[in-house]
Amino acid sequence: MLTVQEWSTRRAAHEQRVDGWTAGHRDRAARQVPHPVEDFLFTYYSHRPSRLRRWSPGVGEVCLAYDGEQPWLEVPDKARRTASWVVDLLARTADRPSQFGCFGLHEWAMVYREQPRHRDWPLRLGEAGTAAVVEAQPLRCSHHDAFRFFTAPARPLNLLQPSREDQADLEQGGCLHANMDLYKWAYKLSPWIAAELVADCFELARRVRVLDMRASPYDLSALGYSAVPIETDVGRRDYVRQQRAFADEAGTLRARLIDAARPLIRTA
Repeated sequence: MLTVQEWSTRRAAHEQRVDGWTAGHRDRAARQVPHPVEDFLFTYYSHRPSRLRRWSPGVGEVCLAYDGEQPWLEVPDKARRTASWVVDLLARTADRPSQFGCFGLHEWAMVYREQPRHRDWPLRLGEAGTAAVVEAQPLRCSHHDAFRFFTAPARPLNLLQPSREDQADLEQGGCLHANMDLYKWAYKLSPWIAAELVADCFELARRVRVLDMRASPYDLSALGYSAVPIETDVGRRDYVRQQRAFADEAGTLRARLIDAARPLIRTA
């Protein structure tokens, strides 16, 4: 049971937090100026800034300001099915040992022997140098939604061939994209889980995306991003250090999401 003050304070804090994250994207969208790092969370993922800003305390929280029957967010069957699928995926991911040997090569495999996806930004090592890095060590991508963007020549080089059907069998907590996807699973359960949890997942995904692109083959120095040169021993060690730290943070968020989603399965 929330007082009017608690309700209003939480909503205002959430809106202010989200506005700070989305201001740059909203300004660039108005000027039609894309950003290869920051816009990813609004273009790849389908949750609009206005939806991220919309606050909900989640199922079970009500405001004392209402007389009579308290407002209640009913959980429809589709949301319960989604919650069940998400809990299964996240629980199996949490139980699987994290892997730290991919070195972010998924972004390199997405441009291997073909046109770069972000054509406005040069490749640090050029096309031949980028291809040489991909060919110098095995690709170990376990994430279906990253693997599906591999170029055709890169796909056979991957040790796995992830598909949607075996997603829950392969996802593991060291994967940057699996950890960014916590945001996706959170907003798919919105508004039945607290907006603050969705925002926490978004905040982690923002920072993970920065490492994802700093370790990519692109030269983004003009945007203020220094490279994590995974083609070198020093760069790979740096990448793994940051990857492990994100995996620890994601593990905590994954557990929170599981705890928030499980009651939805049972809620009528």
